[in-house]
Amino acid sequence: MAERIQDIALPLDAAAVMRLFPAPPRLLALGEPTHGEDLLLDVRNDVFRQLVERHGYRTITIESDCLKGLVVDDYVTWGTGTLDEVMAHGFSHGFGAGAANRELVRWMRAHNEDRPAGERLRFAGFDGPLEITGAASPRQALAALHGYLATWVDPALLPCTTETLDRLLGADDRWTEPGAMTDPARSVGRSAEAGQLRTLAHDLVSLLDEQAPHLLATAPRDDWDRARLHGRTATGLLTYHYWMAEASPARMTRMLGVRDRMMADNLLALADRGPTLVHAHNAHLQREKSSMRMWQGPMEWWSAGALVGARLGEEYAFVATALGTIRHQGVDTPPPDTVEGLLYALEQDPCLVDAGRLADALGDPRPEPRVSSWFGYAPLDPGHLDTVDGVAFIKDMPRP
Repeated sequence: MAERIQDIALPLDAAAVMRLFPAPPRLLALGEPTHGEDLLLDVRNDVFRQLVERHGYRTITIESDCLKGLVVDDYVTWGTGTLDEVMAHGFSHGFGAGAANRELVRWMRAHNEDRPAGERLRFAGFDGPLEITGAASPRQALAALHGYLATWVDPALLPCTTETLDRLLGADDRWTEPGAMTDPARSVGRSAEAGQLRTLAHDLVSLLDEQAPHLLATAPRDDWDRARLHGRTATGLLTYHYWMAEASPARMTRMLGVRDRMMADNLLALADRGPTLVHAHNAHLQREKSSMRMWQGPMEWWSAGALVGARLGEEYAFVATALGTIRHQGVDTPPPDTVEGLLYALEQDPCLVDAGRLADALGDPRPEPRVSSWFGYAPLDPGHLDTVDGVAFIKDMPRP
């Protein structure tokens, strides 16, 4: 079997990835099975550079706060701010501390220097403003959306004033209360004020859509795109907070589903702009249903990749990444009878394998999934190969 897999393994680069598809996909998703490993991000950076230089890709988006990502985009596109400021304030989940993310931003800014605006590379976060312990206040998104409309449409059409928004929002720490993640009673999401804000947010988004011909004819397209982002984020955050205040067993399933739906909406908007490389955890990009066991029991919801794939069909592509070892986290050489073990025996490192051809080489029944000794690494599920376009494999993660 190892010999058969060796025959279909290719060097991991953009050219090999493109050979998996009849035409360049609008959204090319490259997954990772764990976070925080710079070697994975180095590979991502190399693939993105090759996609830019040889295949016409102009945007990269990662699993980071979509509003913070605007800070990075302003820097790489227009040179706003400094690299240090951008790395400190333009990423969520601690991703700004990574050397490979810093190198990506530096390279994108250098690439864009002296290029016409229409040829510049763009950066985006596609996650909501949602950290592990809670969700952001909707203030930033609501204020930005309201401010855009107040600038470009008849003020008489606005459903509220900024003073009304401020009064209903109250103090931001009401929204960011960490205890609300595990105690619905500590969430503000179903207060009378939150209910009014949900109505106003949907009305502001409706007004944005109603005024599209005027706005697109008179205001910069980038401003329109950002207003739509702020609208999606405001309504998404208010929905997330609403379910955070729910005490039923559906609570966490709905919260997880809302997060991935917010991700999917952002990805679809980027696909409208042009070919985009997406980088995130495999679990967010897979076409299969996602699952997780939490304190409330097992949860299942549709991932962002499943939602986007249902809309874009073959214009959405997913290359999952698997690893051999992460010894500094206790993940040692994979057993030889697992997919990772078979790939670990190959000479090529890193490598790319067509998922369909890999499934054929494995035969039936397929190997059992590898069991990870560390919760932070999610092994490849051989049962999912039929819904994956390619498998990228990297043997060893160096110690940080």
